[in-house]
Amino acid sequence: MDVSLILKIAGIGILVSVACQVLSRSGRDDQSTMVSIAGVIIVLFILVGEMGTLFETVREVFEL
Repeated sequence: MDVSLILKIAGIGILVSVACQVLSRSGRDDQSTMVSIAGVIIVLFILVGEMGTLFETVREVFEL
């Protein structure tokens, strides 16, 4: 695992939280919810890609 992965996820979290706060304060709670769901989905896609890389590495190490 690389430090850049952690920084990417933290950056996305910070951007999503700021966007949600701004949207909530302006009275757009529905859009705030959609932004938070989109942030979770983006992070999940990043993690799925990294898990695929992990499984390939394990497969190569154990020669499966």
